[in-house]
Amino acid sequence: MNRNGSGKSSMSLEIYLSEVNRYPLLTVEEEQELAKRFCATGDTRAAHKLITSNLRFVVKVAYEYRSYGFRMADLVQEGNIGLMKAVQKFDPARGIRLISYAVWWIRAYIQNHILKSWSLVKLGTTQAQRKLFFSLARTRRELDRTSLPEGNVTSSEQIAEKLKVKVDEVREMQLRLEGRDLSLDAPLGDDGQSSHVDFVSDDAPGQDDALSGHQESRMLSGKIELAMARLDARERFIIEARLMSERPLTLKELGDHFGFSRERARQLEIRAREKLRVELEAVAGELDWPTNGTPVDLEEVAA
Repeated sequence: MNRNGSGKSSMSLEIYLSEVNRYPLLTVEEEQELAKRFCATGDTRAAHKLITSNLRFVVKVAYEYRSYGFRMADLVQEGNIGLMKAVQKFDPARGIRLISYAVWWIRAYIQNHILKSWSLVKLGTTQAQRKLFFSLARTRRELDRTSLPEGNVTSSEQIAEKLKVKVDEVREMQLRLEGRDLSLDAPLGDDGQSSHVDFVSDDAPGQDDALSGHQESRMLSGKIELAMARLDARERFIIEARLMSERPLTLKELGDHFGFSRERARQLEIRAREKLRVELEAVAGELDWPTNGTPVDLEEVAA
Protein backbone atom coordinates (compact mmCIF):
# COMPACT_ATOMS: atom_id res chain seq x y z
CA MET A 1 0.00 0.00 0.00
CA ASN A 2 2.75 2.47 0.95
CA ARG A 3 4.75 1.59 -2.16
CA ASN A 4 1.75 2.21 -4.39
CA GLY A 5 1.07 5.53 -2.69
CA SER A 6 4.71 6.51 -3.10
CA GLY A 7 4.63 5.52 -6.76
CA LYS A 8 1.54 7.62 -7.42
CA SER A 9 3.11 10.57 -5.65
CA SER A 10 6.31 10.26 -7.73
CA MET A 11 4.30 10.00 -10.92
CA SER A 12 2.27 13.10 -10.03
CA LEU A 13 5.46 15.01 -9.27
CA GLU A 14 6.97 13.97 -12.60
CA ILE A 15 3.87 15.22 -14.42
CA TYR A 16 4.02 18.48 -12.49
CA LEU A 17 7.71 18.94 -13.35
CA SER A 18 7.04 18.34 -17.03
CA GLU A 19 4.32 20.99 -16.88
CA VAL A 20 6.37 23.68 -15.12
CA ASN A 21 9.36 23.04 -17.37
CA ARG A 22 7.25 24.21 -20.29
CA TYR A 23 7.38 27.75 -18.95
CA PRO A 24 10.51 29.45 -20.37
CA LEU A 25 13.05 31.14 -18.12
CA LEU A 26 13.07 34.93 -18.27
CA THR A 27 16.04 37.03 -19.22
CA VAL A 28 17.14 39.76 -16.84
CA GLU A 29 15.54 42.38 -19.10
CA GLU A 30 12.23 40.50 -19.36
CA GLU A 31 12.10 39.96 -15.60
CA GLN A 32 12.82 43.64 -14.88
CA GLU A 33 10.17 44.81 -17.34
CA LEU A 34 7.49 42.49 -15.89
CA ALA A 35 8.38 43.34 -12.29
CA LYS A 36 8.24 47.08 -12.97
CA ARG A 37 4.90 46.71 -14.72
CA PHE A 38 3.47 44.75 -11.78
CA CYS A 39 4.79 47.26 -9.23
CA ALA A 40 3.45 50.23 -11.19
CA THR A 41 0.06 48.96 -12.33
CA GLY A 42 -0.63 45.71 -10.46
CA ASP A 43 -0.82 43.83 -13.75
CA THR A 44 -1.75 40.27 -12.72
CA ARG A 45 -0.62 38.85 -16.07
CA ALA A 46 2.89 40.16 -15.39
CA ALA A 47 2.83 38.63 -11.89
CA HIS A 48 1.60 35.31 -13.31
CA LYS A 49 4.49 35.18 -15.77
CA LEU A 50 7.02 36.00 -13.03
CA ILE A 51 5.63 33.16 -10.90
CA THR A 52 5.34 30.47 -13.57
CA SER A 53 8.85 31.08 -14.89
CA ASN A 54 10.28 30.31 -11.43
CA LEU A 55 8.16 27.33 -10.40
CA ARG A 56 10.96 24.87 -11.23
CA PHE A 57 13.20 26.55 -8.65
CA VAL A 58 10.57 25.95 -5.96
CA VAL A 59 10.78 22.20 -6.64
CA LYS A 60 14.56 22.36 -6.35
CA VAL A 61 14.34 24.05 -2.93
CA ALA A 62 11.60 21.66 -1.76
CA TYR A 63 13.88 18.68 -2.56
CA GLU A 64 16.31 19.94 0.09
CA TYR A 65 13.67 19.12 2.74
CA ARG A 66 12.58 15.69 1.48
CA SER A 67 14.40 13.91 4.33
CA TYR A 68 11.84 15.23 6.85
CA GLY A 69 9.30 12.68 5.64
CA PHE A 70 6.66 14.99 4.16
CA ARG A 71 4.99 14.60 0.79
CA MET A 72 6.89 16.50 -1.87
CA ALA A 73 3.62 17.81 -3.27
CA ASP A 74 2.87 19.52 0.06
CA LEU A 75 6.33 21.03 0.29
CA VAL A 76 6.14 22.31 -3.30
CA GLN A 77 2.72 23.79 -2.63
CA GLU A 78 4.00 25.69 0.39
CA GLY A 79 7.03 26.85 -1.56
CA ASN A 80 4.77 28.13 -4.34
CA ILE A 81 2.91 30.25 -1.80
CA GLY A 82 6.25 31.66 -0.69
CA LEU A 83 7.12 32.44 -4.31
CA MET A 84 3.85 34.33 -4.80
CA LYS A 85 4.52 36.31 -1.62
CA ALA A 86 8.00 37.16 -2.91
CA VAL A 87 6.60 38.47 -6.21
CA GLN A 88 4.28 40.75 -4.25
CA LYS A 89 7.19 42.12 -2.19
CA PHE A 90 9.86 42.20 -4.91
CA ASP A 91 11.45 45.58 -5.68
CA PRO A 92 13.05 45.55 -9.17
CA ALA A 93 14.88 48.80 -8.39
CA ARG A 94 17.31 46.90 -6.17
CA GLY A 95 18.88 45.30 -9.22
CA ILE A 96 18.82 41.65 -8.08
CA ARG A 97 17.18 38.63 -9.69
CA LEU A 98 13.76 37.64 -8.42
CA ILE A 99 14.80 34.10 -7.46
CA SER A 100 17.68 35.42 -5.32
CA TYR A 101 15.10 37.30 -3.28
CA ALA A 102 12.32 34.71 -3.51
CA VAL A 103 14.39 31.80 -2.18
CA TRP A 104 14.17 33.24 1.33
CA TRP A 105 10.36 33.38 1.14
CA ILE A 106 10.19 29.88 -0.37
CA ARG A 107 12.33 28.43 2.42
CA ALA A 108 10.38 30.31 5.08
CA TYR A 109 7.03 28.89 3.96
CA ILE A 110 8.36 25.34 3.60
CA GLN A 111 10.08 25.46 6.99
CA ASN A 112 7.00 26.90 8.65
CA HIS A 113 4.87 24.07 7.22
CA ILE A 114 7.32 21.45 8.52
CA LEU A 115 7.44 22.99 11.98
CA LYS A 116 3.65 23.22 12.25
CA SER A 117 3.09 19.70 10.95
CA TRP A 118 5.89 17.94 12.83
CA SER A 119 4.19 17.79 16.21
CA LEU A 120 1.04 18.81 18.06
CA VAL A 121 3.41 20.32 20.61
CA LYS A 122 4.56 23.66 19.28
CA LEU A 123 8.28 23.81 18.56
CA GLY A 124 10.60 26.20 16.80
CA THR A 125 9.27 29.14 18.79
CA THR A 126 12.68 30.84 19.03
CA GLN A 127 15.30 31.55 16.41
CA ALA A 128 17.69 29.15 18.16
CA GLN A 129 15.11 26.34 18.06
CA ARG A 130 14.37 26.89 14.37
CA LYS A 131 18.10 26.86 13.63
CA LEU A 132 18.52 23.65 15.60
CA PHE A 133 15.57 21.92 13.95
CA PHE A 134 16.87 22.42 10.43
CA SER A 135 20.61 22.23 11.16
CA LEU A 136 20.97 19.48 13.77
CA ALA A 137 21.18 16.44 11.49
CA ARG A 138 23.33 18.21 8.90
CA THR A 139 25.75 19.53 11.52
CA ARG A 140 26.06 16.08 13.13
CA ARG A 141 26.91 14.52 9.76
CA GLU A 142 29.50 17.20 9.02
CA LEU A 143 31.19 16.75 12.41
CA ASP A 144 31.13 12.94 12.13
CA ARG A 145 32.76 13.18 8.73
CA THR A 146 35.42 15.83 9.40
CA SER A 147 36.43 15.99 13.05
CA LEU A 148 36.00 12.58 14.69
CA PRO A 149 38.00 9.34 14.63
CA GLU A 150 36.17 6.49 12.96
CA GLY A 151 33.59 4.86 15.25
CA ASN A 152 33.19 7.86 17.57
CA VAL A 153 29.91 9.76 17.94
CA THR A 154 29.51 13.54 17.90
CA SER A 155 28.51 14.89 21.31
CA SER A 156 25.79 17.41 22.10
CA GLU A 157 28.49 19.78 23.35
CA GLN A 158 30.26 19.74 19.96
CA ILE A 159 27.01 20.44 18.12
CA ALA A 160 26.12 23.27 20.52
CA GLU A 161 29.54 24.86 20.02
CA LYS A 162 29.26 24.57 16.25
CA LEU A 163 25.77 26.12 16.10
CA LYS A 164 26.39 28.66 18.90
CA VAL A 165 23.46 27.44 21.02
CA LYS A 166 23.09 25.96 24.51
CA VAL A 167 23.82 22.28 25.13
CA ASP A 168 20.45 21.81 26.85
CA GLU A 169 18.70 23.11 23.74
CA VAL A 170 20.54 20.58 21.59
CA ARG A 171 19.56 17.69 23.87
CA GLU A 172 15.93 18.82 24.06
CA MET A 173 15.65 19.15 20.29
CA GLN A 174 17.21 15.69 19.78
CA LEU A 175 14.51 14.18 22.00
CA ARG A 176 11.74 16.04 20.19
CA LEU A 177 13.01 15.05 16.76
CA GLU A 178 13.17 11.40 17.81
CA GLY A 179 9.63 11.45 19.27
CA ARG A 180 7.28 12.16 16.36
CA ASP A 181 3.56 12.26 17.16
CA LEU A 182 1.79 8.99 16.43
CA SER A 183 -1.77 8.90 15.14
CA LEU A 184 -4.03 6.64 17.18
CA ASP A 185 -5.74 5.70 13.93
CA ALA A 186 -2.50 4.42 12.39
CA PRO A 187 -2.88 0.71 11.51
CA LEU A 188 -0.94 -1.98 13.35
CA GLY A 189 0.59 -4.89 11.48
CA ASP A 190 0.46 -5.75 7.82
CA ASP A 191 -3.22 -6.70 7.78
CA GLY A 192 -4.34 -3.28 9.04
CA GLN A 193 -7.20 -4.86 11.01
CA SER A 194 -6.41 -2.99 14.23
CA SER A 195 -5.04 0.42 15.17
CA HIS A 196 -3.31 1.98 18.17
CA VAL A 197 -6.59 3.33 19.52
CA ASP A 198 -7.83 -0.26 20.03
CA PHE A 199 -5.23 -0.71 22.78
CA VAL A 200 -5.81 2.56 24.67
CA SER A 201 -7.23 1.76 28.09
CA ASP A 202 -10.39 3.50 29.27
CA ASP A 203 -10.21 4.62 32.89
CA ALA A 204 -13.89 5.63 33.00
CA PRO A 205 -16.14 3.54 35.29
CA GLY A 206 -17.94 0.61 33.73
CA GLN A 207 -21.68 0.57 33.08
CA ASP A 208 -22.37 -1.45 36.24
CA ASP A 209 -20.42 0.99 38.41
CA ALA A 210 -22.07 3.99 36.77
CA LEU A 211 -25.56 2.48 37.28
CA SER A 212 -24.93 1.59 40.91
CA GLY A 213 -23.48 5.05 41.54
CA HIS A 214 -26.56 6.65 40.01
CA GLN A 215 -28.89 4.50 42.09
CA GLU A 216 -26.92 5.24 45.26
CA SER A 217 -27.05 8.95 44.51
CA ARG A 218 -30.83 8.83 44.08
CA MET A 219 -31.21 6.87 47.34
CA LEU A 220 -29.00 9.34 49.18
CA SER A 221 -30.96 12.32 47.86
CA GLY A 222 -34.20 10.71 49.05
CA LYS A 223 -32.76 9.99 52.51
CA ILE A 224 -31.46 13.55 52.83
CA GLU A 225 -34.93 14.88 51.93
CA LEU A 226 -36.48 12.65 54.62
CA ALA A 227 -33.92 13.77 57.19
CA MET A 228 -34.49 17.44 56.30
CA ALA A 229 -38.25 16.94 56.61
CA ARG A 230 -37.81 15.94 60.30
CA LEU A 231 -36.28 19.32 61.08
CA ASP A 232 -38.48 22.31 61.84
CA ALA A 233 -38.73 25.18 59.36
CA ARG A 234 -36.06 27.29 61.08
CA GLU A 235 -33.59 24.41 61.28
CA ARG A 236 -34.16 23.55 57.61
CA PHE A 237 -33.49 27.17 56.64
CA ILE A 238 -30.26 27.20 58.68
CA ILE A 239 -28.99 23.96 57.09
CA GLU A 240 -29.88 25.10 53.57
CA ALA A 241 -28.40 28.59 54.06
CA ARG A 242 -25.20 27.42 55.77
CA LEU A 243 -24.44 24.03 54.16
CA MET A 244 -26.27 23.76 50.85
CA SER A 245 -25.98 27.22 49.39
CA GLU A 246 -23.35 28.19 46.80
CA ARG A 247 -22.97 31.40 48.83
CA PRO A 248 -23.45 30.43 52.49
CA LEU A 249 -24.81 33.08 54.85
CA THR A 250 -22.56 34.26 57.66
CA LEU A 251 -23.69 33.78 61.25
CA LYS A 252 -24.29 37.54 61.48
CA GLU A 253 -26.48 37.45 58.33
CA LEU A 254 -28.34 34.45 59.74
CA GLY A 255 -28.93 36.27 63.04
CA ASP A 256 -30.13 39.38 61.23
CA HIS A 257 -32.57 37.25 59.23
CA PHE A 258 -34.22 35.82 62.35
CA GLY A 259 -33.68 38.91 64.51
CA PHE A 260 -31.33 37.44 67.12
CA SER A 261 -27.62 37.61 67.95
CA ARG A 262 -24.74 35.97 66.12
CA GLU A 263 -24.10 33.70 69.12
CA ARG A 264 -27.74 32.55 69.15
CA ALA A 265 -27.47 31.77 65.43
CA ARG A 266 -24.35 29.67 66.10
CA GLN A 267 -26.15 27.68 68.83
CA LEU A 268 -29.14 26.98 66.59
CA GLU A 269 -26.85 25.86 63.79
CA ILE A 270 -25.07 23.42 66.10
CA ARG A 271 -28.40 21.96 67.17
CA ALA A 272 -29.68 21.65 63.60
CA ARG A 273 -26.44 20.02 62.47
CA GLU A 274 -26.59 17.48 65.28
CA LYS A 275 -30.18 16.51 64.51
CA LEU A 276 -29.35 16.07 60.84
CA ARG A 277 -26.20 14.09 61.65
CA VAL A 278 -28.16 11.55 63.67
CA GLU A 279 -30.51 11.00 60.74
CA LEU A 280 -27.67 10.63 58.24
CA GLU A 281 -25.69 8.19 60.40
CA ALA A 282 -28.53 5.73 59.81
CA VAL A 283 -28.34 6.42 56.06
CA ALA A 284 -24.60 5.66 56.09
CA GLY A 285 -25.33 2.27 57.61
CA GLU A 286 -27.97 1.46 55.01
CA LEU A 287 -25.63 2.38 52.14
CA ASP A 288 -22.69 0.52 53.70
CA TRP A 289 -20.38 3.55 53.70
CA PRO A 290 -16.90 2.78 55.14
CA THR A 291 -17.18 5.31 57.98
CA ASN A 292 -15.11 3.17 60.43
CA GLY A 293 -16.95 4.80 63.27
CA THR A 294 -16.16 8.32 62.05
CA PRO A 295 -19.16 10.70 62.22
CA VAL A 296 -20.70 11.64 58.88
CA ASP A 297 -19.21 14.83 57.39
CA LEU A 298 -22.27 17.01 56.78
CA GLU A 299 -20.43 19.41 54.42
CA GLU A 300 -19.36 16.47 52.21
CA VAL A 301 -22.85 14.96 52.14
CA ALA A 302 -24.52 18.33 51.48
CA ALA A 303 -22.14 18.98 48.57
